[in-house]
Amino acid sequence: MSSQHSGSAVWSGGLKDGIGSISTQTGVLKEAPYGFKARFEDGPGTNPEELIGAAHAGCYTMALSGVLGEAGMTAQKLETTAAVTLDKVDGGFAITKVHLTLLATIPGADQAKFEEAANKAKVSCPVSKLLNAEITLDAKLQA
Repeated sequence: MSSQHSGSAVWSGGLKDGIGSISTQTGVLKEAPYGFKARFEDGPGTNPEELIGAAHAGCYTMALSGVLGEAGMTAQKLETTAAVTLDKVDGGFAITKVHLTLLATIPGADQAKFEEAANKAKVSCPVSKLLNAEITLDAKLQA
């Protein structure tokens, strides 16, 4: 099975004074503004790093649901945040780290099996496989 999805971007102007927009194939994002201030300062709009964070959080959470199912567990609720770090490195900038924070509500779950599933999903999620960055995880199971 294979699937393909797309996103697009339009940019006008210079790096610091220009403005762009980002759209997705589905229209969930339609000409969402982005620019230098949204990426490196506290300006309005979105930026590639927060979009990668949302994609990674979504992918990881969905992968975890599948891994939990294989282990005989069903989550009542999984909440994941992905904090993406953009650092200045030799030759420019790079995404160097992603820290996943998970809060899971899984009635009757065994702590050790939960941790095993959470870590397995971290490495098996397709977005994790895509990123050339250190990926860390704090996973908390609540009753």
